Amino acid sequence: MSGRTRQSPASRLAARAAGGGLRVFLVLVGLFWLMPTVGLLLSSLRAPSDISSSGWWRVFTAPAQLTTDNYASLLDNDTLTGSLLSTVLITVPSTVLVIVIGSFAGYAFAWMEFPGRDWWFLLVVGLLVVPVQVALVPVSELFGEIGIFETTLGVVLFHVAFGLPFAIFLLRNFFAEIPRELLEAARLDGAGEIRLFTRVVMPLGGPAIASLGIFQFLWVWNDMLIALIFADSDSPPITVALQQQVRQFGNNIDVLAPGAFVSMVIPLAVFFAFQRQFVSGVMAGAVK
Repeated sequence: MSGRTRQSPASRLAARAAGGGLRVFLVLVGLFWLMPTVGLLLSSLRAPSDISSSGWWRVFTAPAQLTTDNYASLLDNDTLTGSLLSTVLITVPSTVLVIVIGSFAGYAFAWMEFPGRDWWFLLVVGLLVVPVQVALVPVSELFGEIGIFETTLGVVLFHVAFGLPFAIFLLRNFFAEIPRELLEAARLDGAGEIRLFTRVVMPLGGPAIASLGIFQFLWVWNDMLIALIFADSDSPPITVALQQQVRQFGNNIDVLAPGAFVSMVIPLAVFFAFQRQFVSGVMAGAVK
């Protein structure tokens, strides 16, 4: 007899049924998670009269309701189209600056010796527990004194300042797990700190950097509190613009529905585009 335990036909059938049941359960969870997005998409493709008279699921029995007129109205709304550009101008620099500065600082805390390194890192970790609301009033006064209140620069600087502690903490812990022998071998080959950082550390830290970029992008894109206080009222981000549309025109669902869907689908597209790197970074951090 072989050392391998043979399963009975009933056990194999039960195992296959369990695996199939798990797949069905995961599919149902995925569909349930996507239901609000699908509902918003279908609502954005219906006329305002249809939206007010019945639910979005009505399109499955009356597909003639679907129309692209709402998106034409969205393109004609200068406030919402301009707000999308403002959101991009805030989100992209905030994400890139946090990644660049956080990567340099994380490498320095992980592999460079300088006075008070551990104490400075503890200070960074301590900043993680500082709530955003605590800084709203003093930062508003500071930005007003230096002339960047209600500007895109002010919003970017605020997001960068509050995104850096988490970025430094995440990347420092990831970079510290890189084998020391690998770095020493690169130094023996004549690599300086800059070349070591760009040629060795950054490629190995790709999953963690991608995870950080996704977190930062989603946080800044979906933010409303900071944008409502620090952004220019004449060119607000999409979250504030949608809120203003609801306040001023309570029944313009033909513009709000497609605007909300576009605001939602862009972060989803970014997440799915970097999904593999995100999972790799999370799993690597969990293993380490």
